[in-house]
Amino acid sequence: MKQGLLRIWYNMSYPAPATELLKKGVPPHQLVFARSLQASNLDAGAADPLLAEADVAFGQPNPEALLDLPKLKWVHLTSAGYERYDRSDLRDAFKSRGTILTNSSSVYDEPCAEHALAMMMALARRLPDAWERQRTDHAWPAAAIRANCHLLVGQTALVLGYGAIARRLIELLMPMRMKLIAIRRTPTGKEVAPTYAEREVERFLPQADHVMNLLPGGTATANFMNADRLSLMKRSAIFYNIGRGSTVDQDGLLAALRENRIAAAYLDVTAREPLPAEHLLWTVPNCYITPHTAGGHADEFERLMMHFLENLLRYTKGEVLLDRVI
Repeated sequence: MKQGLLRIWYNMSYPAPATELLKKGVPPHQLVFARSLQASNLDAGAADPLLAEADVAFGQPNPEALLDLPKLKWVHLTSAGYERYDRSDLRDAFKSRGTILTNSSSVYDEPCAEHALAMMMALARRLPDAWERQRTDHAWPAAAIRANCHLLVGQTALVLGYGAIARRLIELLMPMRMKLIAIRRTPTGKEVAPTYAEREVERFLPQADHVMNLLPGGTATANFMNADRLSLMKRSAIFYNIGRGSTVDQDGLLAALRENRIAAAYLDVTAREPLPAEHLLWTVPNCYITPHTAGGHADEFERLMMHFLENLLRYTKGEVLLDRVI
């Protein structure tokens, strides 16, 4: 059903070019800025009385506030993750009112997938080893580094999750002629790589050279990669986390790294962010950390606006929305 003029509530504090893009793209609808704006997608927004009069919420609205807003028709998140909204009470409230929830997975699938592939290739070619020599003693251990390089061709990658980022990563990995296996909650049979239910993950962990965790956060995935499952990985295997820190037993991972029960780990997310400066993961030589930058790109905020505006046009025309969650 086509929609008339809408009141759009927005609570993000993004760079001026992105904000101007939004201001120019919203009319003839009304854009209302929340009383308190936030810069990070990782924080839940503050409660705001202006939200009660909105037809559309764009940004990171306070989850509690969404429970009883009969006028609200659609919530669009400026993030791919939606774990704070993945609650039974919110889902029930949205479904009873016919409220739609969409996210920004289409903005983050490409950068996150490229980031994951970059780290896989960097570790395969031992680039961090060479950079460490450049940064410190200027040594030239060519023979040792060459001997420890390996090819991705023929190796097995186990991808945990089958959301937009996982699907794009699988597309990028296919030309590498790797054996690809995916794990998701409920396989459909239409996946482009062999895909199995979450309960079968322990069957495939011992086979994997690369375990790529792209699971979302939430109670259903908390500590999904626990110490027992980490113990099933090969000593030569590498663990990657570009999903959420809550999905991994961080103490168990630290122990596996310190005892060389796995070859290495790459973490873009951690259980607590920022990772405290004194945390031992910073000092483990076979752990490589980036500060939640996998989704970043130069025009990230402009692309977030364009994605919302595309969905806004679809919404007003009564068309199918991109990245619908509920």
